[in-house]
Amino acid sequence: MRADRLLSLLMLLQTRGRMTAQKLADELEVSVRTIYRDIDALSAAGIPIYAERGPGGGCELIDSYRTSLTGLSGDEVRALFMLSVPAPLDELGVSQELKAALLKLAAALPAARRQDEERVRQRIHLDWAGWGPSEEPVPHLQTVHQAVWEDRRLRLTYRLRLGTQVEVERVVDPYGLVAKAGVWHLVHASDGHLRVHRVSRLLDAHITDERFQRPADFDLAAYWEAWCAEQEENRPYYPVAARVAPALVPVLPLYFGDRIRDAIAQAGPPDAEGWITLTLPFERLEDARERVLGFGRAVEVLEPLELRRSVIDFANQIADFYGR
Repeated sequence: MRADRLLSLLMLLQTRGRMTAQKLADELEVSVRTIYRDIDALSAAGIPIYAERGPGGGCELIDSYRTSLTGLSGDEVRALFMLSVPAPLDELGVSQELKAALLKLAAALPAARRQDEERVRQRIHLDWAGWGPSEEPVPHLQTVHQAVWEDRRLRLTYRLRLGTQVEVERVVDPYGLVAKAGVWHLVHASDGHLRVHRVSRLLDAHITDERFQRPADFDLAAYWEAWCAEQEENRPYYPVAARVAPALVPVLPLYFGDRIRDAIAQAGPPDAEGWITLTLPFERLEDARERVLGFGRAVEVLEPLELRRSVIDFANQIADFYGR
């Protein structure tokens, strides 16, 4: 709805200051022409907003203008009350600040909206913790966070490779922190290159007195997306040709994700016993052997031969051990 878009435009300018019409259009997923029409509409309604065209121009509110939260829709209020504190933010030490901010936002809402809070909290709860053991310790996370926030260089100490004893010390420009699946990563620049380092693997971290200049065009989210895509593309691939029992086929996506659905759809017709032949994706032989052994007699490895022999060897060892 246009009313929601006008409010979103207003909030963007209030929180971020001057923005180009193109950036506003990208954020709101509309055309630049629509942005200018919306600005005209806000100006006609008495909102002190102006747009300056051309190089160096942009859209801006006068500094003294602030709007309240009375324009939030019922769905937006309910979404707000669904928020809870994710574990990664608790590790950063900002959980209390986030709770306080949510409390202030709730207090700024009209009374008719505030009564939705208890109703939402009794119906939707977000649990950010996994089923497994607690996340890996990150003793240097808050030090790294402070350096990132203050644009100050970090002196890091870490092992050259996991499992080795060779330690490396390096001064880096910490650009940003990213939590992926509860694991913190530091995006930093050193020696003229951008790199990503897992925070839990740092042996030590010290903030220096030296500040650095962040590139004006650096976008943390865009860099992270590109880096993840590159990692995915460069992941080792160990394809396994296998016969799969009909009872196992429907649950294969639970183990391999949605990507296996295409392989199932493209598989040839079942054989006389109802089994189909698929290529199952693994990263290395050891991963494949562990998974195939877990499937028991529901999967028969056809190729590669080295994996087939390894599975037979392990199966014989297990049968011999328990047989005795």
